[in-house]
Amino acid sequence: MAQSTDRSVSLPSDEPAWKQRAVERSTKAAKLRAEQRVERFLDAAQAIITEKNTTDFTVQEVVDRSRQSLRSFYQHFDGKHELLLALFEDALRQAAEQIRAAAAGHPDPLDRIRVAVQLLFELSRPDPDAQRPLFTDFAPQLLITHPAEVKVAHAPLLNLFTELMGQAEAAGRLHEGLYPRRVAALVMQTVMFVAQSNGVGDDENAHPLTGEEVWEFCSTGFVAVDE
Repeated sequence: MAQSTDRSVSLPSDEPAWKQRAVERSTKAAKLRAEQRVERFLDAAQAIITEKNTTDFTVQEVVDRSRQSLRSFYQHFDGKHELLLALFEDALRQAAEQIRAAAAGHPDPLDRIRVAVQLLFELSRPDPDAQRPLFTDFAPQLLITHPAEVKVAHAPLLNLFTELMGQAEAAGRLHEGLYPRRVAALVMQTVMFVAQSNGVGDDENAHPLTGEEVWEFCSTGFVAVDE
């Protein structure tokens, strides 16, 4: 039987190692420069928001503050909306990390959820002194106009609440038949909606809801009652 002359298996088909290293190094450098430019735009926008306590600013203001070009801005963002969305996603990720750290100090799974609910409520409610226009101004508009983007932005929070609900389920502290992720979504959305609309109207201003009240209300829907 004749020996096969097909040597494609043994011949190297990839680029030389030195070329791969050179291209990879160049790609990493370009990526790092792009990330640095993006961070400068985000930092500039955040500084303007903090100063004005509003998301009412122009792209040109961000470009001027960042000391970069308008052309560079549009290489990284489609416009102001995408810039605000990036800031909003970062804020939610940081909020999730803050809540996770606060809840981690409690051994009881229900205490962890309680802390998470109350802290999320405080972070979401309107507060003139807290300067959170991304949550109080931009988020409600985004929910109406771009619900799919809101869902993506809230993923870190939803994952955290799902994890906490899963821990409570494993400890036998949830009603039977509940799905941790669905309960997490219901609780999270309830807390944020109530917080953002809390104090609207003259009557409500007299007796605004508290995080403890929201926790007591939500917990009746998922906490297992000892018989």
